[in-house]
Amino acid sequence: MVFFSRLRAERAANRDLGNGVWRRAHDRFNRSLDRVFQVIEGIEDDRLHNEFVARANDLAELLPVVREICREAQTLTPSEDEQIPQRTARIHRALTKSANDLATTAQAMAMLRIQAEAGGADMLFAVDNRARIVTEEVGQAQRLLRELFD
Repeated sequence: MVFFSRLRAERAANRDLGNGVWRRAHDRFNRSLDRVFQVIEGIEDDRLHNEFVARANDLAELLPVVREICREAQTLTPSEDEQIPQRTARIHRALTKSANDLATTAQAMAMLRIQAEAGGADMLFAVDNRARIVTEEVGQAQRLLRELFD
């Protein structure tokens, strides 16, 4: 049963996002988000775990936003290959940067986790700063997309 639901989701993604740059931008963000949740798995310190989960959940709320941006961009400038459409290149760049910074957020969480497990002070400001940058970049992609429709 899981196989068929995964197949339906794959077909829907192909229909909405195409097979080009917009699909890859969405998938890159999704993989980076998966990394964030992988870092959280197995944290024994309840306080640190809860802090990370709260931040990860906030970042997870961006995934439907990224999907919608990619869907609208695919409608506006369809892509089925690796060529980034010139008209929406700045949107693609903002999404790519957001996915890269999301992966860096996961890395900051991992380093903070190691530090906390070794008895060091946990300084969440690095994670918070990275998460803020991701949110800003997704917001930038939204603004750039709206500008194309204005």
